Amino acid sequence: MPIVEHINLPTFDNLRQHGQEVLTLDRALSQDIRELHIGLLNMMPDAALRVTEQQFMRLIGSCNQIAQFYVHPFSLPGLSRSPDTQAYIERYYRPFEELREEGLDALIITGANVANPSLEEEHFWGPLTEVIEWSKDNVTSVLCSCLATHALLKHLYGQERQPLPQKRWGVYPHRITQPGHPLLRDVNTRFDVPHSRHNGISREQFERAGLTVLIESREAGVHMAVSHDQFRYVFFQGHPEYDTNSLLKEYKREVNRFLNGERDLPPYPVNYFSPEAAALADTYLEEVFRARRFRSNGHLPFPEEQMLPHIDNTWGDTSKALFNNWLGLVYQLTHVNRRILFIEGVDPDNPLGLL
Repeated sequence: MPIVEHINLPTFDNLRQHGQEVLTLDRALSQDIRELHIGLLNMMPDAALRVTEQQFMRLIGSCNQIAQFYVHPFSLPGLSRSPDTQAYIERYYRPFEELREEGLDALIITGANVANPSLEEEHFWGPLTEVIEWSKDNVTSVLCSCLATHALLKHLYGQERQPLPQKRWGVYPHRITQPGHPLLRDVNTRFDVPHSRHNGISREQFERAGLTVLIESREAGVHMAVSHDQFRYVFFQGHPEYDTNSLLKEYKREVNRFLNGERDLPPYPVNYFSPEAAALADTYLEEVFRARRFRSNGHLPFPEEQMLPHIDNTWGDTSKALFNNWLGLVYQLTHVNRRILFIEGVDPDNPLGLL
């Protein structure tokens, strides 16, 4: 069922413009369909805040479960914000205190940019751990993305993320390792996932914490794992929510940093550019170098629009399937009578009945 426009958030218009159905609140209230209330803790930096919001809401809205989805975005104090972004958050986002009082069925926590060697040194660490502690007994499931996975592994299991030899950046092939798990229903056994990170949690660390690895890549490591009850916490290290152009925009930003003398020449994101897209990127850099050699002051725009048609999205359908399965289980377990579970002998610490 579609997502519900229950607040005046600009993202709803964006979703409609891209062909996604969005229910008005009046129409939603006229239907006798169960509601699911999903919190979206958006910790992304200013430039990515609204895009990330749209990406996760698009995935929720593509779910085919028979439920109405109410998404409640919120953020945290301690995150560096421009005045414009802070004004956007104050206008459209909810305070966590209100959501904690009203209650949520499930929670998504995004990644974030960090500035310190240890996560505990970040100004948002205290508010984030407050949300994590509240989630233990108050939501059916928490889905963590990238940095959020590293934060929860540290806070809940004492596992420290480790710096990678070089940035893991690109689109990597993955395989499922637990084909019978309900979160992997109707998911291909092999598929791609985008990654973009400087740090990682290894398989050994996930297993040391008592977690079950569900999706893994020989090149990129563990992508998806779940807590011991197989559902309360769902951990992603990759970015299944990414748009087709997400890594392209990131590459464009890094190229601009190189041209401004802030870093060395960035490599292409792994397995992402087709030969045609790579040729366009090479030509652009050659023209920039030629212009600089002749001391030209003309601005050469990065060929983003020309490159995009030559980039394939090889992860979107799998991402939708994973979110559909996750929200389906949230729906089932949120509306289960706990007394019936007890009478029928279902283990509340393993409601999915998995080993």
